[in-house]
Amino acid sequence: MVLPLVKLGTLLLKTMSKPVAARLKHAAGKHPRFRQIIVNMAQANHQITTKMQRRLYSHATDVEIRPLNEEKAVQAAVDLIGELFVFTVAGVALIFEVQRSARSEARKEEARKQELETMKQRDEELSREVELLRSKYEELEKLAKGQGLGGIFNFKRVADTEGAKSVKPA
Repeated sequence: MVLPLVKLGTLLLKTMSKPVAARLKHAAGKHPRFRQIIVNMAQANHQITTKMQRRLYSHATDVEIRPLNEEKAVQAAVDLIGELFVFTVAGVALIFEVQRSARSEARKEEARKQELETMKQRDEELSREVELLRSKYEELEKLAKGQGLGGIFNFKRVADTEGAKSVKPA
């Protein structure tokens, strides 16, 4: 019952993060101080990416890289921020799910260990009981061999008791 609700909650959180990311992107593009920070961040990202692409494709790397215009830089930065937000929410949800699953498995493992320990104790008790019964059986066997077949059925004692009864009344 809990598992489907947790999974549904995680899915809802991921779904709700997309509109929040869009709103964050919109607000980030409008705020003047933040706008300047993200423009600088986008320009630096553009410089690094262009250099890496030129090295990968074996193009000249000493050529000057033209900066992006401000609107393209803002759009690239807010897109990156939005994607980072969605990715972060998904990552946190994944970590939460893994930890919840690990705790569940740990509880199951602990229950299995306790059950195994209980079974071991029961096995030891049964072994002791079997050993006790074996020793009692061996003792009975020795007594029976010592008294013969009549000793098992108590014939001698019955005969002695009857003889003693007949002697006393006379």
